[in-house]
Amino acid sequence: MATAEPRIPLRGALCRLLLTLAVFSFACEGCEKVTFNIPSELEADKIVGRVNLKECLRSADLIQSGDPDFRVLDDGSVYTASNVVLSDENRSFTIWLSDTKTQTQKKIKVLLEHQKKVLRKRDTKEAILRRSKRRWAPIPCSMQENSLGPFPLFLQQVQSDAAQNYTIFYSISGRGVDQEPLNLFFIEKDTGNLYCTRPVDREEYDVFDLIAYASTADGYSADLPLPLPIRVEDENDNHPIFTEAIYNFEIPESSRVGTTVGVVCATDRDEPDTMHTRLKYSILEQTPRSPGIFAVHPSTGVITITSHYLDRESVEKYSLTMKVQDMDGQFFGLMSTSTCMITVKDSNDNAPTFKQNTYEASVEENAYNVEILRIPVEDKDLINTANWRANFTILKGNENGHFKISTDKETNEGVLWVVKPLNYEENHQVILEIGANNEAPFTRDVALRVATMNRALVTVHVRDQDEGPECSPAAQYVRIKENSALGSKVNGYKAYDPETRSSNGLRYKKLHDPKGWITVNEISGSITTSKILDREAMTPRNDLYNITVLAIDQDGRSCTGTLVVNIEDMNDNPPEILQSYLTVCKPKMKYTDISAVDPDEPIHGAPFYFSLANTSPEMNRIWTLTKVNDTAARLSYQKNAEFQEYSVPITVKDREGQSTTKTLRINLCDCTHPSQCLAARRSAGVILGKWAILAILLGIALLFSVLLTLVCGVVGAKKKKGFPEDLAQQNLIISNTEAPGDDKVCSGNGFMTQTVNNSGQGFCSTMGSGVKNGGQETIEMVKGGHQTLESCRGTGHHHTLDSCRGGPAEVDNCRYTYSEWHNFTQPRLGEKLHLCNQNEDHMPSQDYVLTYTYEGRGSPAGSVGCCSEKQEEDGLDFLNNLGAKFTTLAETCTKR
Repeated sequence: MATAEPRIPLRGALCRLLLTLAVFSFACEGCEKVTFNIPSELEADKIVGRVNLKECLRSADLIQSGDPDFRVLDDGSVYTASNVVLSDENRSFTIWLSDTKTQTQKKIKVLLEHQKKVLRKRDTKEAILRRSKRRWAPIPCSMQENSLGPFPLFLQQVQSDAAQNYTIFYSISGRGVDQEPLNLFFIEKDTGNLYCTRPVDREEYDVFDLIAYASTADGYSADLPLPLPIRVEDENDNHPIFTEAIYNFEIPESSRVGTTVGVVCATDRDEPDTMHTRLKYSILEQTPRSPGIFAVHPSTGVITITSHYLDRESVEKYSLTMKVQDMDGQFFGLMSTSTCMITVKDSNDNAPTFKQNTYEASVEENAYNVEILRIPVEDKDLINTANWRANFTILKGNENGHFKISTDKETNEGVLWVVKPLNYEENHQVILEIGANNEAPFTRDVALRVATMNRALVTVHVRDQDEGPECSPAAQYVRIKENSALGSKVNGYKAYDPETRSSNGLRYKKLHDPKGWITVNEISGSITTSKILDREAMTPRNDLYNITVLAIDQDGRSCTGTLVVNIEDMNDNPPEILQSYLTVCKPKMKYTDISAVDPDEPIHGAPFYFSLANTSPEMNRIWTLTKVNDTAARLSYQKNAEFQEYSVPITVKDREGQSTTKTLRINLCDCTHPSQCLAARRSAGVILGKWAILAILLGIALLFSVLLTLVCGVVGAKKKKGFPEDLAQQNLIISNTEAPGDDKVCSGNGFMTQTVNNSGQGFCSTMGSGVKNGGQETIEMVKGGHQTLESCRGTGHHHTLDSCRGGPAEVDNCRYTYSEWHNFTQPRLGEKLHLCNQNEDHMPSQDYVLTYTYEGRGSPAGSVGCCSEKQEEDGLDFLNNLGAKFTTLAETCTKR
């Protein structure tokens, strides 16, 4: 760095000189703006300049840089935080000073400019530049760690070239001066001699970055702050230390040479990458000592296996004393030790062995699920592990499955069981070959060494026992034809005595017969049919019919067997057509398919033959049958067939001629889907049963009786009162009901005739409620002149005979039976008609009750439902203008 020029005494002249020649300059130490002249490139941690923080804000306790590339120390020194490249343009940032107690904040504007080389002319005539001596630069300095003094220990002298012309005072700052550790270094103010006051531990402080300052008596810097690093030279004063006091490793005993056991590691606080921290590992001692099995890599601390003698059954644990030494293991290096515990894990390197080669056991015949022998084995592997637990296998002699062998988990013994009864008569003894191995597979070396598993022979002696009868085989078969005659005999079930191999002396009893078809002979065991056998009657349908039989010897011992009766099928069932009612949509569906089934065996069943049975020529003309497959046929109709329901008889035969005829109901319907016809058929009406038909017949009989009563009453009244002959014709009904749609008249025989819109729905004896729209309604029926009918009186209104509406709801409202109504109306009928047919002088009148003639069917005006009550002809003139419909009414109501 450039050496500072001599200071001009005047303050203004000094400012101009520093701005021109120095590496950096302050803008007259102002608080608002400071200018630094720096090179275009600066490395990290290089000083840029120094600002006077106390002059700007003396109480500042928080200093912040506005540019992350620069950091500011507490004394005002500005350093680069990273490599800085200054572009052609100037660069600036802000230093923020804050007093958190008083909430005061100030800022210093820092401007960075390129350093410009300025030539100072001592004399205007002098054109030669003079080079001055430069000594204000970092001087390499170091001190020994843990130095013995004497203290204060002189380190070096700091000098500034400005001291040649001015009085310079030196000062330092940084860690070890005004930062921890405090007062470790000091500098003589006048001479610049730097001293250390006490020993230093490098592991605590490896370098001290001091900053030296050179200033004049008035406090101005004569040179830039000088970085003064003091390096502490290392001394081998720290022992290497293992990371753990005791290391624990595990290794399988079947591991090969070179297998890594584990890694030990040590650390040294001395200076890295020096001989003080170059460590070397070694094994001081192995316990047990012989044989030597482990080795350690001197540089990495990796412990490996070096021998094939690793055997858990011999030594389960090893202890290694590990040593580490610095100075690359030289004798004068520092060292420390640690313990390494190595556990040898078990491997399946030992096969189970039988304690003896042969064993013997005995068991009674017919015994099963009994333990007969325990077979111990030896295994040197770790107890209660998969390497120790044995698996036993019966290699030979158990072809019939009489034995099984298992392992006792506690004792590791093989337990031999008899699981299926043995027969002394068949075999007096059985020789078994037993093998054993472990649950875990052998290691590779042992597998090569042990080619076959360890084996032992077991001889099982069978003891004789007095046995009962033996049902063998358990299921025996016989054949009987279906529909055989009652009492047919067939050989039955046969049991025998295992001692004599004979059936003599045995008795038989039937335990179970599902349908009771068979009886069993107690002495011989033969069977006899007690019912006709029907193969198709069995559920589920099967050719085999099982009977359970009990065989008993003289001592009461018994056995149970099954007699399987194979029922041979006979062609005793004709095929059956599955369908009964079919809907065919014409013309969308051209045909319908029918199918049949036969419960007999297939040999007596399909193919089936379908045909129309005894049909008329008309039926043959409409319907035709064609074959679809062996069990189905297609029923087709002609195009001219009418929409109606047909009854079509169809005969179906099996291959042997068994046949049946079934009449199918075919609904030929005008639809697009059969469901439409089914819905229409349901809504068309209800199919009457026999009770409904009986009710209808009784109702008709009752109706005729009522009509007969009315006719008889009318005839009697006519003879008694002497009504005119012309009144025997149909008369008008006078009614004050003006509701539309009730155009009804009563015929002379008592029937109600309804001629407009509603015809033939009821008869005159039907009664209504008489209440319509809240008013009073009266209907009078005239038979021959003077008789009037007053209907039943109920519910607070005047009720009369309503106009032939029919329906049970209206009859219920009157709350009178027909007999009550008849008894009430008949006595009064003649009287009412007689009174109505008299004038005011009680003389017979001929214009009240008038007759009319029935106009017959097809009348353009329809029938007449009422007539006028007017007494004079002139009052009926308006009828002439009512049109053709009322012409008949006018002519009828006109007085004759």
